[in-house]
Amino acid sequence: MKSNWNVFIAVCVGAVAGFAVGQHMGSKGGSLGTPLRNAPQAAPAPAPAPAAPPGSDQIFKVALGDAPQLGSPDAKVTIVEWSDFQCPFCSRAVDTLREIEKNYGADVRLVFKQNPLPMHPDAPYAAKASIAAHRQGKFWQMHDKLFEAAASRQPDALKQDKVDAMARDLGLDMERYQRDVSSPETAQVIRDDQAQAAKLGAGGTPHFFINGARVSGAMPYDSFKVVIDAQLKRANAALATGVAKKDLYEFLVKDGMASPPAPPPQAAPQPQARNVDPGDGPWIGSRKPKVTIVEWSDFQCPFCARVEPTLKQVLDTYKDDVRIVWRNEPLSFHQNAMPAAKAAMAAARQGNEKFWKMHGLMFSHQNELSEAKYEEWAKQSGLDVARWRKDKESPEVAALIAKDNSYAQSVGADGTPSFFINGRFVSGAMPFDTFKGVIDEQIRKADELLKKGVKQEALYQALVDENVKAAGGALLVGGPGPAPGAEPKFEVQAGNAPAKGPKNAPVTIVEWSDFQCPFCSRAQPTLQQIMKEYQGKVRLVWKNQPLSFHPNAMPAAEAAMAAYEQGNDKFWAMHDRFFEKQNQLSPAYYEQVAREIGLDVPKWKAAVESRSSQAAIQGDMSAGNALGANGTPTFFINGRKLVGAMPFESFKAVIDAELSSRVAKK
Repeated sequence: MKSNWNVFIAVCVGAVAGFAVGQHMGSKGGSLGTPLRNAPQAAPAPAPAPAAPPGSDQIFKVALGDAPQLGSPDAKVTIVEWSDFQCPFCSRAVDTLREIEKNYGADVRLVFKQNPLPMHPDAPYAAKASIAAHRQGKFWQMHDKLFEAAASRQPDALKQDKVDAMARDLGLDMERYQRDVSSPETAQVIRDDQAQAAKLGAGGTPHFFINGARVSGAMPYDSFKVVIDAQLKRANAALATGVAKKDLYEFLVKDGMASPPAPPPQAAPQPQARNVDPGDGPWIGSRKPKVTIVEWSDFQCPFCARVEPTLKQVLDTYKDDVRIVWRNEPLSFHQNAMPAAKAAMAAARQGNEKFWKMHGLMFSHQNELSEAKYEEWAKQSGLDVARWRKDKESPEVAALIAKDNSYAQSVGADGTPSFFINGRFVSGAMPFDTFKGVIDEQIRKADELLKKGVKQEALYQALVDENVKAAGGALLVGGPGPAPGAEPKFEVQAGNAPAKGPKNAPVTIVEWSDFQCPFCSRAQPTLQQIMKEYQGKVRLVWKNQPLSFHPNAMPAAEAAMAAYEQGNDKFWAMHDRFFEKQNQLSPAYYEQVAREIGLDVPKWKAAVESRSSQAAIQGDMSAGNALGANGTPTFFINGRKLVGAMPFESFKAVIDAELSSRVAKK
């Protein structure tokens, strides 16, 4: 899933920061282990009077249960952390953890809760392994090893065999360990932790509650310090009234909220619709449909698998009226998604029914996706295997998938699964009733049009046109989007961010982006075209939104912002080089670029190592989240939101409207 789906809303912007508690914290303590990176030689001066993180003024009643604890039960401050061993931001949090340990010592204890996220395929097993280690009294030792491995950024660092080797290295009883890893009770611990997180609104990782006060997202040490200091004052005040140390935590959270307050009621959102070309890809269902569902999907996406029974129910219920058309959107962070798409589309070249046989096998055995299995399934599907092998590696099949993927972005299908039901947009693995409501309405409209004499071959386009009109837009296929002015404006602050173009330009584009995001890279030529064709009329402002499942995104952002400290032009020079060779992002490449663009390299390295840009990056991320820019790229054109790597015409429509409105006002 991407930004349209709840997990991505909660997670993709997910963020950093945590704390550490060390050996001197009590007999139940331990250590968070070897540093994951060298400590900075000279930390930057803290910003004056840092503000408390949003929401930390509210107290939640967070039960500790039997979760692993590090530190004294009598600590004045208890920090409950929901984390994911494969989340790069959770791994990075160890630096912040260590700093809290150093400054607060025995006043702080840590409680660890599990939240392995669906886009991290190795996280669930790592979580189970840590629980199995906990049952042998070695949770924190396993915790340290898992995060040390994750910090290496090796693609197989948390694979099952590597994790099992960690257990052996710790001297665990392996027979008991294997039994506990596989037990229903272990899986239930994870489900319970995740259910508690969901109830508290802690959807992303890492997520913290400090004596019940929430700290979520990418927060630097100073943000934690503000909350911890406030909670120490609360704790000291409670102790002064006679509250026993052993009862302190329960006393401090006893009147807290069980869940976030309900948001104020809002008007139902207006349906979205797009003029979507179904294409000529694999389809299933009616030959004369009243309803055509165009689905963008990914064979490794867990939500795509989850919706398959719903789609079967749709076809069983509406077998004479509904057709489903498949389009590919293999997501970059699913390593098996593209090979699976090629295997399935190679099957499609031998017949529509062959594709659906392969499709069914892939989704029913999603956790087994591999080249060996694709060939086994090709044989089961009755394919000419030699021809299938050749097609799978052919440029023609690759081009079909690339075309689907590109077209997905142009129509706003920026997550999987995404559906267009006669052009009506439905995002995510929604229940049958959601589909049923739209399908029943579309069948009624189709019957009315057929009675009026609309021919079957013209029915789909007539229904799409009607739906687009009802949604308040006049959207062309891959075209400019909603009529400019029809969508709301947001108040977006440029601040002191990197920018190019005149400050007094009539149009300002503020971009939230991620150096590792393939769609952000795809948007760069469009932005260059805009700056060239609207020279002097457009200002482009960069904001950072490094996504949690892109391990190179945050380091690249830090490197670029360290370059910005030596000049705006240096930032853009590094920016361009990063997007030109996005597949080479690494510390060695950042330093190579720093030298080539003429930076004072020692000064730049000191800024990178001290993470001096973290506050600015976290500020960008928080501001982006508040505006709904939690997917990348997201643009605000004079406050008008445009999501995804849209074509030049989409930007042009909004820019021209803004320029015209300024002329009219004069």
